[in-house]
Amino acid sequence: MNVPGQGAPGNKQLLEKYLTLAQPDDQIMAEYVWIDGTGEGIRSKCRTLDFEPKKPEDCPIWNFDGSSTYQAEGSNSDMYLYPCALFKDPFRGGKNMLVLCEVYKYNKKPAETNRRKTCNEVMKQAAASAPWFGIEQEYTLLDYDGHPFGWPKNGFPGPQGPYYCGVGSNKVYGRDIVEAHYRACLYAGVKISGCNAEVMPAQWEFQVGPCEGIDMGDHLWIARYILHRVAEDFGVIVTLDPKPMEGDWNGAGAHCNYSTKQMREPGGIKAIEDAIEKLSKHHVRHIKAYDPREGKDNERRLTGRHETSSIHDFSAGVANRGASIRIPRQVAEDQNGYLEDRRPASNCDPYSVTEVLVRTTILSE
Repeated sequence: MNVPGQGAPGNKQLLEKYLTLAQPDDQIMAEYVWIDGTGEGIRSKCRTLDFEPKKPEDCPIWNFDGSSTYQAEGSNSDMYLYPCALFKDPFRGGKNMLVLCEVYKYNKKPAETNRRKTCNEVMKQAAASAPWFGIEQEYTLLDYDGHPFGWPKNGFPGPQGPYYCGVGSNKVYGRDIVEAHYRACLYAGVKISGCNAEVMPAQWEFQVGPCEGIDMGDHLWIARYILHRVAEDFGVIVTLDPKPMEGDWNGAGAHCNYSTKQMREPGGIKAIEDAIEKLSKHHVRHIKAYDPREGKDNERRLTGRHETSSIHDFSAGVANRGASIRIPRQVAEDQNGYLEDRRPASNCDPYSVTEVLVRTTILSE
C-alpha cells in the first residue's frame, strides 16, 4: 500500500500520466512563493496566467490568508503578494514559473518578516560598491520520524571524520536528493555554484553565488524552496535547524562570503581589514540578524567547538574555521578577494544577513 506523502514509486508513476498531458500554449502555471510569519518557513500557491511573464512586474499582485501563516489575525487576514523575482519551474517544466514574492499587510505596509524591502533599499544605496555575496547553505536530511536520514534507528553512526565530502554508501546518505536538487536549481536559473557532503552524516551543503546585491536573498530562498520540494518527492524531510543533533556533532550554518569592488581590486586586503574592524564593533547587532530568533538558535551552535566561534566573542583570522570572520589563505596570499562571515545560522534570512553586512561595512551605520 502506498503511504500518502511518502514519495512512493506507485504514486509518482500514476502522476506521470497527468504531467505528460499537453498544456495549452496560451496558459502557464505560476507558483507564487513567499516567506511565512516564522521568518524561515516557505509557503506557495499556484494560479493560471494567460500570458508568459518576462519580468516580476508582469505578474498580478495576489493575496492569501495570513491568519493561517502566522502573519495576521483571523478578523483581518488578507495579506498581499508582490512578485519580485522569476525563476523557471523545474517541477512543471515548460513555460511554467516560480514567482518569488514580498509580503505586504492589508494597509500595504511590509509584513514583519518581509526583510527584502529594506534589504533592497540598502543594496541600492550601496550599488556603487558592487557588493557580492556567496552563501554556503548547510542542511540536514531527516526521516519522517525526525531521526537523521540513514542513521541507525536504535543508535548512532560512527564518530565524525569519514563523512565530510565522503564517498560510499557507508559514508553518505541521501545523495540522490542532492543531485536532483542541484539539477533542478540549474534548470530554474538559480546561481548554485556547488555542493558537498558535510561533517555530520546526513548533513549536506550547497553554495549559491556569487550574487550581487538583492539577488543573493532571492536565489537562496528559491533554492531552499526547491530543496523542500525535491525532498517531498523522495519522502524525506529537510531541516535548517542550526543544531539538529545535540552532543558531539557539528551544527549547521550559512557561512556568508562577502566582498566589495574595493576588496576585489589589487591591494584589497586593506579594505577587507577595514571591514573586519567595523564588524568587530557591531558583533551583537550581527548575531541578532543571523537567525530568526535574534541569536537564540545560534546559541546552540556557536559554542566555540565543532568549527565555530563563541557567540559571545568576536574573532578574525587567516584560514581559521574557529573564528567569527575567516580570511581565506589564498586571499591573504593574493592580498585581495573576500572575507567569510561564519556566524550566520543555517536558518538565517539571507536578506537580513546581507543587509546588515552592507550597513556595517559600506554605509558605516
